[in-house]
Amino acid sequence: MQDLADIQYPILARVRTQIEVSTISKLTRKRWWILVGINIAFVLLGQTAAVLLGRFYYAEGGSSMFLATLVQTAGFPTLCIPLILVPLPANASPPPDSCTKKNIALIYLSLGVLLAGNNLLYAVGLMYLSASTYSLICATQLAFNSVFSFFLKSQKFTPLILNSVVILTFSAALLALNDDSDTPAGVSKLDYAIGFLCTVGASAVYALLLSLMQLSFQKVFKSENFGVVMRMQIYTSLVATIVSIGGLFASGQWRTLQTEMENFDTGPPSFFMTLVWTAISWQVCSVGVVGLIYLVSSLFSNVISTVALTVAPIASLIVFHESMNGAKAIAMLLALWGFASYLFQNYLDDRRAKESDKQTETDSGSSEIPKESSCVVSLG
Repeated sequence: MQDLADIQYPILARVRTQIEVSTISKLTRKRWWILVGINIAFVLLGQTAAVLLGRFYYAEGGSSMFLATLVQTAGFPTLCIPLILVPLPANASPPPDSCTKKNIALIYLSLGVLLAGNNLLYAVGLMYLSASTYSLICATQLAFNSVFSFFLKSQKFTPLILNSVVILTFSAALLALNDDSDTPAGVSKLDYAIGFLCTVGASAVYALLLSLMQLSFQKVFKSENFGVVMRMQIYTSLVATIVSIGGLFASGQWRTLQTEMENFDTGPPSFFMTLVWTAISWQVCSVGVVGLIYLVSSLFSNVISTVALTVAPIASLIVFHESMNGAKAIAMLLALWGFASYLFQNYLDDRRAKESDKQTETDSGSSEIPKESSCVVSLG
């Protein structure tokens, strides 16, 4: 799924190296704002377009779940472009020893397999749900992220975070009980239930994936600079792509791709371009997420990723002319409330961290003065 990415303990939270700070400080303010604006557009447009194109694929006659899974990571080679273009410090982190290399390879492999399973769940969910319902249910990943942060990283539940978890749970429950009038044609109540459960499950798996990646950066990589994060995305996507291709052949769905393309409602060229642009859209979003973290901060990137979750339902209502009944409208308002609580807590945490850093610098500066004074006195 997307690099939506990840909110309270973000996957890409990091401390900038001195060289990275120097590189960013060389940008003029105007150029910096232009780059930030471009990356914001990448996240918003990339994630929204990917969801809409995924729903379009099914709406026009596409039926291969493994093909829909594959395109979510198949565009990973495009991530090599920013990795090549962005200058990386040669001494950003020490070279890993043989034992660490084995651990890193195992991390890439296991997280890549988990990512492939997560993408398959999302593909099933998008098959049976309307794009707006699907996007609103995806918001539950914020609640799951809080839960995994509590168990894996001993993060305390603040009143704002607890409020966000409860509200997002209510929003998802409301959609589960909703008699969705814009359910895709031919989808039964059982299919709707399967789609709902798969999307909720995918949101949970994605939150777990983010937490495991964060632990990997802290415990194994010992670094979270731009290059390390990009390589994590590239190699896990590579593994997920291989697993998805294996699933496509093992399921036998590859045999029906020719017929599926020929029977695609808008024609074979549209079928091909839908898959290509879906793959590109996911990777554009990934580049935007990493770019915002590199240029601004992980908190700001998380805010934009969260905003994208609210844009997708609105865009789907416009593009697919989906209905907005009372239950779905209330669910959207509850989701926005949950987003606001979550983001405000992140803002408070970020402000406290900055104040703590300033206090530490002040204390260290003041502690040096008495030492100098005592030295002068003793010399006197």
